[in-house]
Amino acid sequence: MSTMFADTLLIVFISVCTALLAEGITWVLVYRTDKYKRLKAEVEKQSKKLEKKKETITESAGRQQKKKIERQEEKLKNNNRDLSMVRMKSMFAIGFCFTALMGMFNSIFDGRVVAKLPFTPLSYIQGLSHRNLLGDDTTDCSFIFLYILCTMSIRQDLSSLTRD
Repeated sequence: MSTMFADTLLIVFISVCTALLAEGITWVLVYRTDKYKRLKAEVEKQSKKLEKKKETITESAGRQQKKKIERQEEKLKNNNRDLSMVRMKSMFAIGFCFTALMGMFNSIFDGRVVAKLPFTPLSYIQGLSHRNLLGDDTTDCSFIFLYILCTMSIRQDLSSLTRD
């Protein structure tokens, strides 16, 4: 097995592990908390209630009903904002962990071609795909580019599996 292939498999493994770590942190700091569960249930309940009211309202509805709908929309918007704030703390923790890990992995794979791309990347992506590599072959792939591609796809799949 070539070194490049082994590096590629290692980077995919690292991506899976970091995605699992990120989902674990998010679960511990967000999804299992009572505040998140309460806010999520409230948002779902308000959304359904608002949809029903919008369906039953007629064009000749009075200002009173329109005001009620506006108040409910405002309440829903505030609850969505609160839900985003609850998720924010996990984003900071994940950002801190990933920054530390990226520094370590960058030093390990610095200057090593970890994969060969089957295409020539767009010019504005070449800075990332060929980062810290010697030579002019733009199909050479650096660690950071492969890691980002793997992590984006793996994390998306993991998120859809773990969220309720």
